[in-house]
Amino acid sequence: MSQYHDMNTTKGPVQEHDVIMRGRKLLDITGVKQVESFDNEEFLLETVMGFLAIRGQNLQMKNLDVDKGIVSLKGKVYDLVYLDEQHGEKAKGFFSKLFR
Repeated sequence: MSQYHDMNTTKGPVQEHDVIMRGRKLLDITGVKQVESFDNEEFLLETVMGFLAIRGQNLQMKNLDVDKGIVSLKGKVYDLVYLDEQHGEKAKGFFSKLFR
């Protein structure tokens, strides 16, 4: 049992990734590595499971905890899109054009 624990500590903690939406108005997202870009209509987040694009209206960052990898947003959410990791460069290029 201690061997298993040692293996986990050498690799570092694996961060969980959850998206919790409340009434299409509030989003709590864990496992966020960094916020790539954002404005009141679009957010692009790098998560432990790839890039996540969030589109909506009157989007605002309610909370950001960099140490814990938690982002909370409020506003009207239209869609959430994950970018496939194997197409990461193409998708990132596409979304960087989108967020200009």
